[in-house]
Amino acid sequence: MDMKKIGSFIRKIRSEKKITQKQLGERLNVSCQAVSKWERGETLPDTMLLLTLAEILEISVDSLLRGGEPVINYNKNISVMAIKKGIEQLSNLGNLIGKDNTVYKCIVEGINKGMVMDVEECFDDQFKKEALIAEMIVQNIMSGSYVDLTEAHKHFKFDHWKKIVTNYANKHGIK
Repeated sequence: MDMKKIGSFIRKIRSEKKITQKQLGERLNVSCQAVSKWERGETLPDTMLLLTLAEILEISVDSLLRGGEPVINYNKNISVMAIKKGIEQLSNLGNLIGKDNTVYKCIVEGINKGMVMDVEECFDDQFKKEALIAEMIVQNIMSGSYVDLTEAHKHFKFDHWKKIVTNYANKHGIK
């Protein structure tokens, strides 16, 4: 926990609610000096006060203790290896059932149209294939999935895609 960040957040929300330090202290039965110390990041509110403080500021205790950072709830873990295997299987589907097969043609056409790309070109070029894998990981992160960055780094050959995935994951709280 970052005491300075928490203090700044308390000050910001208190000010937005147009509550003085004295008023907040009175509502919590603490001195305005105690509130001031919280806001300067010198001390933290007593744990017995957290629920009441959060209620007064109309925030969650999680949000309070994270200094206003969003609480991230990942809805599932994704496996980079599974995505990579899936792309490999998809790229081999044309060889398995034939590239003239209606099912294969519709899959390729759907991907090409939906993503405005030539997916078969991606299958033939390792850099572009990794771009497709990176895009799938990013899409999953956007929908609330967690990815293990160590696994991602292990399965990418190109540093460019490692960096893209890492930067995007970091922006979404994945370290």
